[in-house]
Amino acid sequence: MMKSKYLLYILAGVCVLQAACKRVLESEPQDRLTGDLVFDEMDKNADNAKAFLYGIYAQLPPGYNRTENAYIDNATDDGMASQDGDRTEDFRKGRISPLNVTDNTWGTNYSGIRRANMFLSKIDKVPATAELKRAWKAEARFLRTLFYFELMKRWGGVPLMGDTILKITDNLNFSRSTVEQTKNYILAEIANYKDSLLPANMNDADVGRANKGAALALKARLLLYWASPLYNPDNITQRWTDAANAAQEVTDLGVYTLSADFPGLFITSKTTEMIFAKNGTPNQNVEQYNGPVGYLNAGAGKGLTSPSQELVDAFPMNNGLPITDPLSGYVASKPYEKRDARFEATILYNGKKWLNRSVETFEGGLDKPGGIITQTKTGYYLRKFMGKFESSTAYSNTIRPVILFRYAEVLLNFAEAKNEESGPVKPVYDALGLIRKRAGITGTTYGLPAGITKDSMRSIIQNERRIELAFEEHRHWDIRRWKIAGKVMNAPLSGMKIVKNTDGTFSYTRFAATTSAFDITRMYWYPIPYSEIETNPNMKQNIGWEY
Repeated sequence: MMKSKYLLYILAGVCVLQAACKRVLESEPQDRLTGDLVFDEMDKNADNAKAFLYGIYAQLPPGYNRTENAYIDNATDDGMASQDGDRTEDFRKGRISPLNVTDNTWGTNYSGIRRANMFLSKIDKVPATAELKRAWKAEARFLRTLFYFELMKRWGGVPLMGDTILKITDNLNFSRSTVEQTKNYILAEIANYKDSLLPANMNDADVGRANKGAALALKARLLLYWASPLYNPDNITQRWTDAANAAQEVTDLGVYTLSADFPGLFITSKTTEMIFAKNGTPNQNVEQYNGPVGYLNAGAGKGLTSPSQELVDAFPMNNGLPITDPLSGYVASKPYEKRDARFEATILYNGKKWLNRSVETFEGGLDKPGGIITQTKTGYYLRKFMGKFESSTAYSNTIRPVILFRYAEVLLNFAEAKNEESGPVKPVYDALGLIRKRAGITGTTYGLPAGITKDSMRSIIQNERRIELAFEEHRHWDIRRWKIAGKVMNAPLSGMKIVKNTDGTFSYTRFAATTSAFDITRMYWYPIPYSEIETNPNMKQNIGWEY
């Protein structure tokens, strides 16, 4: 682990860089700082350089309640922020503009790219072994490509800096590359560095570092996006083939399997399913931000996340059948019984045991008291990512890595790409079957109907992604790359009004919790921040966001 004196270098560098990331480029003094203090020819163990490399990881996406204390998926049909005026409402209400770019990671990602370039340009000065420097360079290049992918999925084509570290005397007016050029750059980089990374079955001490499995998982996700309708309007089949093959490469490593404990996935530092995650210190943040509001003495939950009725309805019964199927066994008066186990691990609903009592989201209940206090707007709270506090009396610190790549996503990537390439063939059923089996669904096909069409299987796969990856920052991008955001976001988002009857039973009434406005002419891509357009005459704005 990094020693405290090395943390000072990291914090100093991060603070300087973050303060200077108004544009793609930063100023010269940072070069002098890192050159003089970090990449030292006399540092025989290269400890300072290693600390600098580890500091680049700090600029990876932070996950969880990162958008002003809200999940970015609160801007989708999976949920909404409980707090009025939350920034995720800007997406929902169409208030995004070049002057108001919610989820604006432009500066952060380019700052990470610049730090990676700085490391790559200077690491050869330090007296580390050639083998170690080769591995470290691969890590820096992986992080750089991940930063570029984060930019690409928001803005499309972006300026590609290569290995350049610009100074204030250089020409700052870079043009954007195309989406295809950006994709090709990331792919070429992955091909060049993947075999120099740590092995996928790395030691426990290296958890959280870039590894070959992470590089291949990034490639699989990138190619899946590239094959999707937003990027592939002509539906070129070869792109789906490439995406399926890339996902298969991850499986072929023979390292990853699905964890048996779905809730425990997100509160364990290392599992067989985890491919790459951002480490963090144990805390109670997720519970305190999202826990039900009625446990003030025990947990101080703020209830900031309200999952939607649409998401709740997406979870099948424990026999794998959707709740709309007459044979599923769904009973409207007992809507939460006998559901897919992932439902229990994702949603806190009325009657669920939590902190040693039943959650009360009925009107006037402890967790939906009414009045001005922030509380659920849909009748639900988020359970996912929290510790196992069903029978506890208070929250306690919990290990909570931010999982950026896990094997279940790879299986879903494969199933989607293979279905688009070849239809619902056996490998598609097999991949989905592994995930559904882990969810406790039984039967030879795990509730998946036989003999269906490609279109029907597509709907099943899209729903499976929705429930398996809920609130992991996939839905926000999935509805865009599938080009269905115009449909799902321009429909009301629903909640469930629950009334406790005098006999102790409950009545359930669906209601529209909020409305949305998604402009299909421009909102599939983010606007380039106005500061970049204003200061760079070569920076072209995305279509529909021009003034």
